[in-house]
Amino acid sequence: MLLLLLVPLFLRPLGAGGAQTPNATSEGCQIIHPPWEGGIRYRGLTRDQVKAINFLPVDYEIEYVCRGEREVVGPKVRKCLANGSWTDMDTPSRCVRICSKSYLTLENGKVFLTGGDLPALDGARVDFRCDPDFHLVGSSRSICSQGQWSTPKPHCQVNRTPHSERRAVYIGALFPMSGGWPGGQACQPAVEMALEDVNSRRDILPDYELKLIHHDSKCDPGQATKYLYELLYNDPIKIILMPGCSSVSTLVAEAARMWNLIVFVQIPLILVPQLSYGSSSPALSNRQRFPTFFRTHPSATLHNPTRVKLFEKWGWKKIATIQQTTEVFTSTLDDLEERVKEAGIEITFRQSFFSDPAVPVKNLKRQDARIIVGLFYETEARKVFCEVYKERLFGKKYVWFLIGWYADNWFKTYDPSINCTVDEMTEAVEGHITTEIVMLNPANTRSISNMTSQEFVEKLTKRLKRHPEETGGFQEAPLAYDAIWALALALNKTSGGGGRSGVRLEDFNYNNQTITDQIYRAMNSSSFEGVSGHVVFDASGSRMAWTLIEQLQGGSYKKIGYYDSTKDDLSWSKTDKWIGGSPPADQTLVIKTFRFLSQKLFISVSVLSSLGIVLAVVCLSFNIYNSHVRYIQNSQPNLNNLTAVGCSLALAAVFPLGLDGYHIGKSQFPFVCQARLWLLGLGFSLGYGSMFTKIWWVHTVFTKKEEKKEWRKTLEPWKLYATVGLLVGMDVLTLAIWQIVDPLHRTIETFAKEEPKEDIDVSILPQLEHCSSKKMNTWLGIFYGYKGLLLLLGIFLAYETKSVSTEKINDHRAVGMAIYNVAVLCLITAPVTMILSSQQDAAFAFASLAIVFSSYITLVVLFVPKMRRLITRGEWQSEAQDTMKTGSSTNNNEEEKSRLLEKENRELEKIIAEKEERVSELRHQLQSRQQLRSRRHPPTPPDPSGGLPRGPSEPPDRLSCDGSRVHLLYK
Repeated sequence: MLLLLLVPLFLRPLGAGGAQTPNATSEGCQIIHPPWEGGIRYRGLTRDQVKAINFLPVDYEIEYVCRGEREVVGPKVRKCLANGSWTDMDTPSRCVRICSKSYLTLENGKVFLTGGDLPALDGARVDFRCDPDFHLVGSSRSICSQGQWSTPKPHCQVNRTPHSERRAVYIGALFPMSGGWPGGQACQPAVEMALEDVNSRRDILPDYELKLIHHDSKCDPGQATKYLYELLYNDPIKIILMPGCSSVSTLVAEAARMWNLIVFVQIPLILVPQLSYGSSSPALSNRQRFPTFFRTHPSATLHNPTRVKLFEKWGWKKIATIQQTTEVFTSTLDDLEERVKEAGIEITFRQSFFSDPAVPVKNLKRQDARIIVGLFYETEARKVFCEVYKERLFGKKYVWFLIGWYADNWFKTYDPSINCTVDEMTEAVEGHITTEIVMLNPANTRSISNMTSQEFVEKLTKRLKRHPEETGGFQEAPLAYDAIWALALALNKTSGGGGRSGVRLEDFNYNNQTITDQIYRAMNSSSFEGVSGHVVFDASGSRMAWTLIEQLQGGSYKKIGYYDSTKDDLSWSKTDKWIGGSPPADQTLVIKTFRFLSQKLFISVSVLSSLGIVLAVVCLSFNIYNSHVRYIQNSQPNLNNLTAVGCSLALAAVFPLGLDGYHIGKSQFPFVCQARLWLLGLGFSLGYGSMFTKIWWVHTVFTKKEEKKEWRKTLEPWKLYATVGLLVGMDVLTLAIWQIVDPLHRTIETFAKEEPKEDIDVSILPQLEHCSSKKMNTWLGIFYGYKGLLLLLGIFLAYETKSVSTEKINDHRAVGMAIYNVAVLCLITAPVTMILSSQQDAAFAFASLAIVFSSYITLVVLFVPKMRRLITRGEWQSEAQDTMKTGSSTNNNEEEKSRLLEKENRELEKIIAEKEERVSELRHQLQSRQQLRSRRHPPTPPDPSGGLPRGPSEPPDRLSCDGSRVHLLYK
């Protein structure tokens, strides 16, 4: 409703108001400016809406708010009155700095505030008084000035029992003075400092004195087992156990439940509970397995919320991990996997190793890991980054997340197990991020021991025998110090704050479950300010603390932020630096690029195809226009017309064949795919089918000798058209079923990634568009199968009929040549284009040029000879025109035959005359020879057979002039 009321006001121009009290009260109240270091909360309005208006309606309320450690002085809420003014405008609202409210309360005492009301503003004064049996430690008065109290806050300390009368409470500790992590070197002195400070306080365990019994565990579970049982079975009874390594803490924590001991890590204690100062293993958070375990050293899983927060800050959605195969790192990684999954982040690659990280690092490189979380100890870290250098898995493309408790110069430390130089290691680790538990309070505030963190460091440094950087556990020392204070406060609460009430700690034994439970509850509710920061434990007994975020810049670590996981508060200093100028991508940026057809090739082939269509139209027009000519009629012109139309359709298929994503969108692609299929299918059926029909019928008739003469007289054209129709119908039916059952659609073929020539963090992913369907191979097999058989059969028929001559289909030899051309090109092109389908230019060139060339050759072979004949011979008259000129078609034929017969007779007469002349010459020669013989020889008696007289040795006459022999001359 409020928004509806404000709608008219939102629509006003920005300059609608003037003075604080408007002239027209109906407009409401003018917006007033917020106080310095403060703001105004407009209920129900967004920032943009507030910027767009100048007046607020009557009865609308605004609320003042302040930033930081400030409070509103004056009216906190104002209401718009009907007269156009706000309530209480005579009293200004200011945001003033206040002093800490913690000074307004005093444990075991009272606070008296003078010079003002709550909250404590500048000029306010507090006086402190302690209860009976307590005395004040610190200044009794403090003044608030510019948000700060003039003196540290005092505390009330109980009037302590004399030292000689106090009862001892023993703490059992296992300090790792050597071994894998020599943290006891600094933690033991810190614990001794804490015991001195606690024992000197009169308000904490006034009737008891904490004493320490410790051994060197060497961070070895076997050695720790020995000393553990010494602590348990040797007097005096220890009330708390304090181990210092994760492996030792695990052992002690499992044993503690058997003796009703609390384990407190960051120093070992023995009591019902167990307290640890140096164990970070996530496995120790298992309350079922370790029911009495506490630690001031946070769990290693506390790093994970910080890591996830950084992943989200830099927009990383894919990370990789590499870990050393130990329980602490495996548990940490399992927890990280759950957290990143909740945040929508994916661990793409998870590698692990036992001692040699060479293969896992190579796998990370092979899998293109960019954001890598490394979980391993310091010695293994040097091995990992030596391999990282060899694989070049560093630089502006990569970010490594490591554990922050390594020594600052860990990568420069000499290590004989690696073969990399210091310079190489320094180059490999540059820019990596570390997350480290804040073990020293960054604020210069006083802790429960009345020491600041810096004062603690100075005091501890004086107690150490070596330089802090050379002392193991120096970073964890504040945790060890606060562990004693957490224990002391818990015991103090259990004993009733001085022994006047509650349980007697001296009554504790390993079978006393009651005291154990009370100490456990007191420890679980601990909350105080320590030198390491605010000390509080979660439900699993792990310390909840801030995380320090650092980055290695120029060979040294720089603080870039803090993260408080309890409040999800990331404090960022904006000092992070990146080799590439900005945080890298979590993976190689893959740019998908489509391989489009060469436009020059497409245009060139399109021009050829267009000219082919023009040629087909010219041939079709020529054939239709001269369809009355007898020579054209004898070539079955209608089938030739279908051939020209088929060639036109096939040539038109070149255009959709070359269309891809460069020209059309995704939604248009299926239509283009169907156009390719239908144009090619129908073009082939009409063009090749009509030619195949001619050859088929020529072969069919001339292989039936008894019917061929009759067929020449009775060839029925409808049979030819029916054959073509059958072929076209088969194609239409097949294509229709294909389109309905399994339609063609756009598919993407992806190729191997390509690296660009420029040095940029991208990868080119070539893709190619195809027309395909779910069962593409099946349909192509059917289509190519019967088309291939048809082509082979056409070649066979063309070969069989090459010597046949018929007037009814006078161009079947040209048709045969065209069939050879089409069949050869198709049989070669089809498999080649399937092989080259991934090469768009080559596949298009083969397919389109095969279509163009086969169409061109078919049109030229079938139609150009007819054009040439009609042009050169002038045979333009139709059969009807010839009939009108000669009288009748039949007479014309008879006259032609008569002329041919006359010509033949003349030739025969000429031959006969030549033969007769030759006979005459032969007769004359015979007579001459007979006369010569009669003169040389006497006459002989006549032959009894009645023949002519012959000489005694004369052979029979070989040439007779009788009619039979003369007749032979004419044959």
